Amino acid sequence: MSPSITDVPGVLAGHAQDDTALTGCTVVLTPEGAVGAVDVRGGAPGTRETDLLSPVATVDVVHAVALCGGSAFGLAAATGVVQWLAERGIGFPTGVRPVPIVPAAVIFDLALGRADRFADAAMGYAACEAASTNVREGCVGAGIGATVGKMRGMQYATKSGIGTWSERLTDGTTVGALVVCNAFGDVYDERSGRLLAGVRADNGALADAMALLRGAGPASPWTASSEGQNTTLAVVAIDARLTKAEATKVAQMAQDALARTIRPVHTPFDGDTVFVLATGRRASPGVLPLGAIAADVLARAIERSVTQAWSLGGVPGNVERGNENVPDP
Repeated sequence: MSPSITDVPGVLAGHAQDDTALTGCTVVLTPEGAVGAVDVRGGAPGTRETDLLSPVATVDVVHAVALCGGSAFGLAAATGVVQWLAERGIGFPTGVRPVPIVPAAVIFDLALGRADRFADAAMGYAACEAASTNVREGCVGAGIGATVGKMRGMQYATKSGIGTWSERLTDGTTVGALVVCNAFGDVYDERSGRLLAGVRADNGALADAMALLRGAGPASPWTASSEGQNTTLAVVAIDARLTKAEATKVAQMAQDALARTIRPVHTPFDGDTVFVLATGRRASPGVLPLGAIAADVLARAIERSVTQAWSLGGVPGNVERGNENVPDP
């Protein structure tokens, strides 16, 4: 198995999807609780329970993060995650009953498959039931309807999906990341500079979104068709002890991975959101190394979100699994 977010002790991940509607849900579970944080940079986010992740908010324990397809409709999947946790007595103690804390965020995938079905509570519950330390990548869960490079519309986009990676520091601390990449822009291998996936030219070759932007006028046809139809969502997990303020800084630093691998990024049409879950099992080596390495780990996960994706019927311009022209990072 490749390195994954579940290499962080206390973290599980699971997927559920509708293979016909091409939408799904991916859940990262921390049943024992984790200090949570978030950094939102995109101009079109769709989120739930992110305000409580502020360093000045009272609740500091998160029990799961739900990444969902279906745009705003898909936020309903978090209700199923809450139900699954509640049935097991997992939640924030209130003196009355435990209340599960489940932040969530969504991508827009309604342009693939069917637009009348989306991630729902049953799908969120099913993703929890499927959660384990074995994380599948590619066109699964919240990534089944994900695409990148939508500047010229869906017919010129490239298939993407779920990617995950992890790294263990010399002191034993483990940093992991999981991402669903549904970006407006192109995805690059940051180490080689190679363009991996993105908007296609008429002949099927990668066209380079930044080059197209430089030649675009104020009335470019991609503006209206691309608005709000994107977003990259990520979860970074760390087994170190962090405060909410420290976890927030790590989330801000980890967000740099998007800028290093996606061009353009944080656009008015993306809702780019990075969550951090700190399980607190080890002493922290410090925010600086954790944030810097989290960005590296997330960058690898983003690259894998396209290199591990495969063709789906009716989706043109795909990255094929094992394609020699798209090397696995």
